[in-house]
Amino acid sequence: MFRARRGWRLVGRDSSGRLGVPVAGGVCDVDADDPGFDASVLSEFRTRLVEHRMEEKVLDLLLTALKDRGLVKAGGRQRTNSTRALAAVRDLNRLELAGETLRAALEALACAAPDWLAQAVPVRKWAERYGPRIHSWHPPASTSKREEMTLVYGRDGFALLEAVHAPGAPAWLRELPAVQVLRTTWVQNYHRTVTETEVKRRESKDLPPGSLRLASPYDTDARYGLKQASWWTGYKIHISESCDDPDDQDSAAGGQGLIPGADGPPPRLITNIATTDATVTDAEMTEPVHHALAARDLLPTEHFLDSGYASAELIVGMKKNFGVTLVLMNSSPQARASAGFDRTAFTIDWDKRQATCPRGDTSTWWSPATLRGTKAIVIKFDKETCRPCPVRDQCTRSKTDGRILSLQPRKVQEVLDHARLQQGDEQWRAKYGTRAGVEGTIHQAVAVTGMRRARYLGLQKTHLEHAFSAVALNLIRLDAW
Repeated sequence: MFRARRGWRLVGRDSSGRLGVPVAGGVCDVDADDPGFDASVLSEFRTRLVEHRMEEKVLDLLLTALKDRGLVKAGGRQRTNSTRALAAVRDLNRLELAGETLRAALEALACAAPDWLAQAVPVRKWAERYGPRIHSWHPPASTSKREEMTLVYGRDGFALLEAVHAPGAPAWLRELPAVQVLRTTWVQNYHRTVTETEVKRRESKDLPPGSLRLASPYDTDARYGLKQASWWTGYKIHISESCDDPDDQDSAAGGQGLIPGADGPPPRLITNIATTDATVTDAEMTEPVHHALAARDLLPTEHFLDSGYASAELIVGMKKNFGVTLVLMNSSPQARASAGFDRTAFTIDWDKRQATCPRGDTSTWWSPATLRGTKAIVIKFDKETCRPCPVRDQCTRSKTDGRILSLQPRKVQEVLDHARLQQGDEQWRAKYGTRAGVEGTIHQAVAVTGMRRARYLGLQKTHLEHAFSAVALNLIRLDAW
């Protein structure tokens, strides 16, 4: 009978149905309900895929086959959007994180070196404090008692770290992953001086940036994220899919190599899936997504995005480096409200270094500047001119100062202005409505594959899950077509 054990090669049946024949690549053709199959072997299968960086192998193979049949192609239109993915761990506040991280380190040391641990720490006393998981009991309601407990955790953690790094301790103890997580968590959340032994918890303003701060002792890749006023612990998924016009799809469906008997234009298919930790912004993923599409030879001509994915530099850069036009909506307050004077309502004279407002008044200040590390030009209008203006409420939200404009360098700003001017056209707005369709894909991914809740620990295995989910959605759409 087939058995899945560590170190064994996967085996399957030969043409006569006999078990025990090695399968090339370690892939087994035993049915999932076969009495000789143990689903736990899939964990090792996933581990091998991750170790060999083959998370997207199945998606790549599927897209190659679809491209050969003309069902996906370079050019045309695509759209991309992101959504959150909750890590397969509990949300922990800072008190719970400290207690559970220390408990996890003690559990690891109790398994790896029980005799050493019995000599290094007061096991009986600590067993009562760190035996149960942090979520199995309620912490004190009093703020002062919670702060006291936080400091107790801090002192115990430092004591354990000192014992592990003591000269007489086995050197390999400090290499245990749980001990390394403990050390990192304590560096991030506690501090003490060389001359003083008093342990203090770091203030919120002194914590490391979210991209570095650990959120769980069990999934060290998970991070705290924020999107549209929603907080979560975990990851972010970026889904790209084709969205050509039906007329274009009809012409593709008339080509060679398509599936016989299929009616209508080809379905809209997922062309790329990207997984990041929850702190990575959408704009940081614009270029990596295009690199991934270029590697598959599936770059679109037009890419529909929301404003979070783009900036003036990215609009210019994607056109120059990839030949892709980013189609996105103006995100200024005036443009979102469809009222008032946004940037395009002002006339810019680059040679005279002056701007003119819609009522004909000119700016009094023009100065190069650096905003958030990017070169810019700041233009100001005199407050005495703006204060009595009858349309002031449509121009600026400031109650005291005049209107301020921030421009990109000339070449970049002119490209951005051209893109914004197109948004006033009703035909353009109707075309941009195509972008909203990706929300339906996200809904399908969540409802059918459970993509919003990670099944595994770590970024790589979570991305593997998302890649398989993308394959499943494509197959479902192909089957329906």
